[in-house]
Amino acid sequence: MAQLLWIGIDVSGKWLDAATWPATTHKRFAYTDEGLAALLAWLAGRPVAEIAMEATGGIERRLAYVLADAGLATRVLNPKRVRDFVSSITAAKNDRIDAMMIARFAAVVPGAPLQRDAAREALAELVGLRQLFSGHVTALRNHGRLLRASALRVQIASQVRALRARMQQISRDIEATITASAPLAAQCALLRSMPGVGPVVSAGLIARLPELGRLSAAKVAALVGVAPYDDDSGERSGKRRISGGRIDLRNLLYMAALVASRRNPVMQRFYERLRARGKPAKVALVAVMHKMLNRLNAMVHTGQPWDPAHVCTRA
Repeated sequence: MAQLLWIGIDVSGKWLDAATWPATTHKRFAYTDEGLAALLAWLAGRPVAEIAMEATGGIERRLAYVLADAGLATRVLNPKRVRDFVSSITAAKNDRIDAMMIARFAAVVPGAPLQRDAAREALAELVGLRQLFSGHVTALRNHGRLLRASALRVQIASQVRALRARMQQISRDIEATITASAPLAAQCALLRSMPGVGPVVSAGLIARLPELGRLSAAKVAALVGVAPYDDDSGERSGKRRISGGRIDLRNLLYMAALVASRRNPVMQRFYERLRARGKPAKVALVAVMHKMLNRLNAMVHTGQPWDPAHVCTRA
């Protein structure tokens, strides 16, 4: 029986560097339709266990979708985890080595393969575009405050209004995309049943966290980056800290926690209890984020909406 191979692909805008593990081979393909066809032909003659690539700001999506549609087990990896793994092995770096290390990481660290979901993918693009425009609005407003010329401030204000109008249209498109998909609409209704979770947060969670309700609370918290990690050594007991995760989701949850700490009675009592114990405001808000995410995960897993007494009834 042929030895199974893990394939690592280093993705750039122009090239795809593919490498195998544990048998170490390497081949470069152009990131074009012809190059993708050649890559699939190259893979067809090999006993592929799994194909992995790093998330690269969306450049990897076309490749990932082509491989998944071809029936190949495909994973998109957190680049920070890969970098931490590689730094313990070698300091050398080039496209071939990067691809080899991605393959080696995939062989050592298990994970769930990509599952195509056309509605969720369309939603993710809309959510990403709205976040991009929101960032532009913030940058323009901050820059406008520094301008002394009134004519320039008027131009900035006009651009902000145009972006906000576009964001409103995107928000309507997001609502329509969710409504058109029964699974997404059902999940959205569950998420928004929790006080503090509005349309922006619910759409972001659905688009960016497909693992919600499918993994344990601890794993979901780690994916988002709200899981506190110990920092102890010997007799020293350090402060617990959060690290890594999907920063766009963490930012959304932070805003949701601000609202929930004032308008959700359960989260408000929890927040005030932590503050009364001397916890700093930001630490207490991160704890609220963690608690909200745990409960949202349970709600999606069980299909039961928010219950202030008990989120879900366990069998």
